[in-house]
Amino acid sequence: MSKSSRIIGIDLGTTNSCVGIIEDGRLLIIPNDEGFRTTPSVVAFTREGTILVGNAAKRQQIMNPENTVFSIKRFMGRKYTDREVANDIKLIPYALQPADNGDVRVGVLGKVYSPPEISAMTLMKLKKDAEVYLNETIEKAVITVPAYFNDSQRQATKDAGKIAGLEVVRIINEPTAAALASGFDSKNKMRVVIYDLGGGTFDVSILKLGQGIFEVMSTSGDTHLGGDDFDQAVIDYLIEDFYTKEGIDLRNDRVALQRLKDAAEKAKINLSTLDSVEITLQFIAVSKDGPKHLQTILTREQLEQITSDIAERTAGPCEKALVSAGLKPSEIDEVVLVGGQTKMPLVRNVVRRIFKKEPYTGLNPDEAVAAGAAHQASVLKGDIRDILLLDVTAFSLGLKTEGGIFSKIIEKNSSIPTRRSEPYTTTKDDQSFVRIEVYQGEKPMAADNKMIGTFDLVGIPPAKKGMAKIEVMFDIDANGIIKVSAKDEATGKKQTIKITPDSGLSGMEVDRMKKDIGEEFSRKIKSGDKAPSSPEYKEEKSKGDEGLPGEASDPKKKASIFDIFKKKER
Repeated sequence: MSKSSRIIGIDLGTTNSCVGIIEDGRLLIIPNDEGFRTTPSVVAFTREGTILVGNAAKRQQIMNPENTVFSIKRFMGRKYTDREVANDIKLIPYALQPADNGDVRVGVLGKVYSPPEISAMTLMKLKKDAEVYLNETIEKAVITVPAYFNDSQRQATKDAGKIAGLEVVRIINEPTAAALASGFDSKNKMRVVIYDLGGGTFDVSILKLGQGIFEVMSTSGDTHLGGDDFDQAVIDYLIEDFYTKEGIDLRNDRVALQRLKDAAEKAKINLSTLDSVEITLQFIAVSKDGPKHLQTILTREQLEQITSDIAERTAGPCEKALVSAGLKPSEIDEVVLVGGQTKMPLVRNVVRRIFKKEPYTGLNPDEAVAAGAAHQASVLKGDIRDILLLDVTAFSLGLKTEGGIFSKIIEKNSSIPTRRSEPYTTTKDDQSFVRIEVYQGEKPMAADNKMIGTFDLVGIPPAKKGMAKIEVMFDIDANGIIKVSAKDEATGKKQTIKITPDSGLSGMEVDRMKKDIGEEFSRKIKSGDKAPSSPEYKEEKSKGDEGLPGEASDPKKKASIFDIFKKKER
């Protein structure tokens, strides 16, 4: 295969992933080696030493639950002690464990993998399928993430790309990508809501569109809310129903749980178009009286009753996004639905109630994000020149100040690129330096937010507390790279740090994983049975640290560094 300068767009989803490219000015969703336009984000390890990815992995999931990894996106960039992780551990059949640094790791057949390594295997399959289809070597990609992913989660996604042998030229927010795919940019100015409910994450973004400009006005969401939660509600219902009838609790039977998950997902999907479905699982358990079978009827009304609270959880972020954008529902022109879970009638009813209008259904919700990523890839390559994308910060940024208070300098939903400064001062007499701790989040106390960087400004002239003036500047570029600088006005001394997002993996670890996973993948990979027959598929159209720490301080002085300082009135 010849090397290609083309850039593919990838929707790396919780449940399914999709890859697209702009070919001769039109969108092409690239099918996988079995001819499907989306690929399950599932990786399985067999006892024979084979790695299965995609449909092949999903097909054997019921018989090999402990060694089949799905929904890994929920654990990207997360700590093992995170509350969301603790909840999920009870529900998944494969083993999670903490790394030395506290990050989540997956234990499979005596080996330990990081979430970016597992995600990289899905990306490697998408890359390979694209290369076979296009007959070119693909080296670059735009990859999408939930708008509410923090810096660690975004960096984990970039690391996954690097491990997979891809240069990630841009990380783009999923709702923004969907807006790029909507086709509304050619109309008069309008305000559009992108309501994105996928397998494991929920995002809502409000954009102002017109004449090729895509300006994000606000964004909100929940990185731990999606179709998986609807599936789990159905599983819990079936477990309770079976226990009532047979007196057998299936919660500790991992094979039974996987069969239930498969049945729950299928029932949920079918109930989007049917009024009721029959769920039958033969030999789901064995008692002293012999084998037991699960057989029940689930109606759409019952499904909506047991999942209504989950659908309603999307209302809060929607209302926050409206408030942040300073808009009323009546001022929204279109509501675009993205993500497979938005096919559910209950979800569409919630959207109608919140925004008081019929949602736009002109996009394929399973492919819209990949389509937008492909458009952004074409913009970066220079093939599309009439689009300008203006994104926003998903979280507020600021400093820890006196009393542990979080002092915001850049508010969430600020357009990027952006630059803003605030004056601060000392809290002790004769304070010669300050430690500047940079945090990301919305809580009033710094400790309740995420610290993303720290550095010291030294050489402040001795003076009474409150006399020094220290100007702290935040600078965020179009790629979301944050630079923070502090300058003492009296001496002109200045210190700057570039906030390098930390995924929990070092550069050396990523390089090692790239080598190891590449070798293991090429040696053990097995996916589908068929390669796409290019002629007919090609006619398809898409529907629809390194921080710059400051001057080295004397180790003996470390104990006397003042950790806190306070905001100075201008």
